[in-house]
Amino acid sequence: MAHIVIMGAGLGGMPAAYELRALLGAEHQVTVVNPSDTFQFTPSNPWVAVGWRERSVVTLPIAPMLERKGIRFVASGASAIDPAANRVTLENGQALDYDYLVITTGPKLSFDEVPGAGPHGGHTHSVCTVGHAEAFWADYQKFLEAPGPIVVGAMPGASCFGPAYEFAFILDADLRRRKLRHKVPMTFVTAEPYIGHLGLGGVGDSKSMLESELRGHDIKWITSAKTSKVEPGKLFTTQLDDLGNVVKEHEVPFKLAMMLPAFKGVDAVAAVPELCNPRGFVLIDEFQRSKKYRNIFSAGVCVAIPPVEVTPVPSGAPKTGYMIETMVTAIAHNIADELAGKPATAKGTWNAICLADMGDTGAAFVALPQIPPRNVNWFKKGKWVHYAKIAFEKYFMRKMKTGNSDPVYEKYVLKALGIVRLADRG
Repeated sequence: MAHIVIMGAGLGGMPAAYELRALLGAEHQVTVVNPSDTFQFTPSNPWVAVGWRERSVVTLPIAPMLERKGIRFVASGASAIDPAANRVTLENGQALDYDYLVITTGPKLSFDEVPGAGPHGGHTHSVCTVGHAEAFWADYQKFLEAPGPIVVGAMPGASCFGPAYEFAFILDADLRRRKLRHKVPMTFVTAEPYIGHLGLGGVGDSKSMLESELRGHDIKWITSAKTSKVEPGKLFTTQLDDLGNVVKEHEVPFKLAMMLPAFKGVDAVAAVPELCNPRGFVLIDEFQRSKKYRNIFSAGVCVAIPPVEVTPVPSGAPKTGYMIETMVTAIAHNIADELAGKPATAKGTWNAICLADMGDTGAAFVALPQIPPRNVNWFKKGKWVHYAKIAFEKYFMRKMKTGNSDPVYEKYVLKALGIVRLADRG
């Protein structure tokens, strides 16, 4: 009998548990450990932050969902990993021995890299967790009584730029519905070298299209923004040119701010010798396996993926839902094959596919593969994206409730996007 321990119960960890349980015989045990006892559908957090969703709609209790599938759950984070002993020590003092370890923890939110940033004692908000989104919503309701300037964007070292654009347009749409937009100057501040870079070196016409959208929504922007500190009501950032020279020092006023932070690996993972890169992200081979430890696999935001290109202000490459889902599927099949005495052969796909809501419309981009040159380099806007994201939220929440292990992106989203692309060609 083998014991597989999965660290993390998010968009990677939960599907990993379901897929492993579906592939492995009952003699093998699957255990999931997670600091929270609640699954969060992270892509819906921007909606939570403006009151378009409530916590009850985008969260689910983990234990009953996993237990129905014969998967053990422990509501505790990991404090240490001992790869020599094949053991994970949890924050509750419990120790779990494993035959295989699957790391899907997601990132550590590195607010401390910019003094004054973050929702915990700082002056900026985040939509990285449901709790952070709820904190924004609480302040936003007060803000609506006496509106003022808003800043939205991403800090130096950030890699998840799509949600920043998404949130800026959702805020714009919400304020227009309330007929308050004329009272709210908005500035988009990003580490990207240009609008629409997205950590991907641009995708299709993303630069021109997103610049046009920002102009059309009266949102000013600052790119190559090396944000250095945040004070109450003021964000300090240095704008650099392509060579890294200072163009302008900005002191951006705000009454409300949402700035996505840089990511790092969680402490317990980053502390393991030779497991991670200097930022604490797990170094993996083409089979999602640690380059150092053969029985440790990893998927999702916590894996190390090199940036697409060097930028004046550091920026990372995003890990989108499709990419995470293929990573998880590869891990499940590789562990199942190894337990059956076969070599690991399944590979994840480093392709970027994203559906971004924009309030009443949306934008979709496809970069296949993520690192250029690409076979597909496509960016489109339309109301269908807005409805597709709503539909995907409902589908994925149902998938978590039922324990369905089918990889939805691979089966349905790519086909749908293919139909749209053919329609575009006439």
